[in-house]
Amino acid sequence: MSNTGTISEPEIAVSLEDVRKTYQLGEPVHALDGVSLEIPRGSYTAIMGPSGSGKSTLMNLVGCLDTPTAGAVVVDDKDVRDLSSRERTRLRGSEVGFVFQTFNLMPRLNALENVALPQLFQGISRGDRRDRARELLERVGLGDRIDHLPNELSGGQRQRVALARALVNDPAIVLADEPSGNLDTETESQVLDLFAEFHGGGTTMIVVTHERHVAERAERIVHLLDGKIERIEELDGVEEK
Repeated sequence: MSNTGTISEPEIAVSLEDVRKTYQLGEPVHALDGVSLEIPRGSYTAIMGPSGSGKSTLMNLVGCLDTPTAGAVVVDDKDVRDLSSRERTRLRGSEVGFVFQTFNLMPRLNALENVALPQLFQGISRGDRRDRARELLERVGLGDRIDHLPNELSGGQRQRVALARALVNDPAIVLADEPSGNLDTETESQVLDLFAEFHGGGTTMIVVTHERHVAERAERIVHLLDGKIERIEELDGVEEK
């Protein structure tokens, strides 16, 4: 007699359960107000919402840059509230890569050195760091720019260096905050194509954006409003919430 097959549930890369983040600015400000969300491993999620909706706060929590006032944020099966500052730094360095709108490259380091830098804190030898950085720069089309300083690169080239740097430790999750905000249309498309390529290789991509066409590159869009999830839009047209 044959066994009946079952469809397994996807592994969860990030889970938020009733997450609240409150800042005391005279009156309490609820940057996030009861957010619950699961992000499957290997998925591509866009976070959209107007200014002040909680997008950056959500990214900082997922990226272990901050901790919630209440609720649980679980990254790589670890509740970030239970981790020390050093443990959060270690988790952030090994599991999460960041791509910022302003690139955040070290101005006195060339492209190769910028990409290799995060490995310095992982105990990797200098030769291996440089080999890995060179490999990623070649993958993003900058193999001929490894010796260039950031101010010798275009905006699109700097963003590709930033993407290579985000991926250098082979993180499970890449967080991108308005990654195309400083790019022209053609360069933006090239960078988003790279996001899709790495997502296709199994990387969990989370992109914070206010641009609809950027969000539509993802598999679903989480719409935030006033610190709450307004709705979740699957890009086949079905809404979860």
